[in-house]
Amino acid sequence: MGRFRDALAGPGLAAIAEVKRRSPSAGYLRANADPAELAAGFAAAGAAAVSILVDDRFGGSVADLRTARAATSAPLLAKGFFREEAQLDELKHAGADAVLLLLRDLDDRSAAAMLSHVNGLGLDVLVEAHDSAELARAVELGAEVIGVNARDLSTFEVDRAAALDLVAAAPRNRVVVAESGITARAHGAAAELAGAGAILVGSALMRAPDPAAKLRELLTRPLVKVCGLTREEDVAVAAEAGADLAGFILARETPRRAPSVLPVPDTMLSVAVYVGERGDAQSDLDQLYARENGHRARDGVLLRGDEQVAQVVDRTWQREDRKHLERARAADGRIMLAGGLSPENVREAIEAVRPWAVDASSSLEIEPGIKDHDRVRAFVEAAR
Repeated sequence: MGRFRDALAGPGLAAIAEVKRRSPSAGYLRANADPAELAAGFAAAGAAAVSILVDDRFGGSVADLRTARAATSAPLLAKGFFREEAQLDELKHAGADAVLLLLRDLDDRSAAAMLSHVNGLGLDVLVEAHDSAELARAVELGAEVIGVNARDLSTFEVDRAAALDLVAAAPRNRVVVAESGITARAHGAAAELAGAGAILVGSALMRAPDPAAKLRELLTRPLVKVCGLTREEDVAVAAEAGADLAGFILARETPRRAPSVLPVPDTMLSVAVYVGERGDAQSDLDQLYARENGHRARDGVLLRGDEQVAQVVDRTWQREDRKHLERARAADGRIMLAGGLSPENVREAIEAVRPWAVDASSSLEIEPGIKDHDRVRAFVEAAR
């Protein structure tokens, strides 16, 4: 394994931050982008690797790769449309640790030859697929790092749902990178829960006033869930405030029961909350608690399809639970911290537990099921 693959294969969700002056579909994003400044800033902000566009259609060049190489020790991915082995030799000499190979542009024989040449150079490869046929080809070619591009490079349309299905279908012994259309924290979380080990982000960073700060926002802060939503106007306020997850309680015994899983904007994931057994509501995720003595159990699980993707650590039902945070700190894997969180205490809880997500409901209400918009905004601001 090379430096690039190693950097992406660690625990948690990694990010490849991209230096891209322009996009063929959107025009100039950051015309005066400085590859050295951006590459160093991305590495300091937590990027596992940095992608450098070396194709003039994106406003890039091999000189940009050399400039970035001089500014950072982070693994560098050279991106472009490569069909000749001589191009790979030039990229190696310019400081690349990995190169992109697009299966759209290469038949199996050409792809195998390019892979062999790259391996001989000691470089890693990001083999990019856009559909199930290309994913199968990438697996058959033995690609260790597979990129799943949500954007159709012929039409430039983005289909995140189809891309997530491909991510979930990829073998778990490969490093899978979700590419394109990632502009919100929820997009990265959806890719991670589908099985991606990394995301590649370009346009969202290039458009941001502070690209490094945008990278940190996409990658490292806890997800924020506003639960007990029953009205579309409350969903809209949670989304406007910057919440990532919208929770709809569908259990029969609560006054916060939602009429259904309401529509959520693209920047959020919907979560259907059940007690006892799951229903069939259409949602991005399900949150399931066992039923104990007529109420929900203390802790639950977060499910994507049939797969448990996180543990929900809640307080003891309707009484003081002084060991709540202690239990959460001791739990393994992704932790959604719930129970008793409010605008006043969520920051302290985050610093104590470092959870994957935080969840609040009753502390944000005027009455059961009706949100206090100011408290929703305050909670999201404090958690972010």
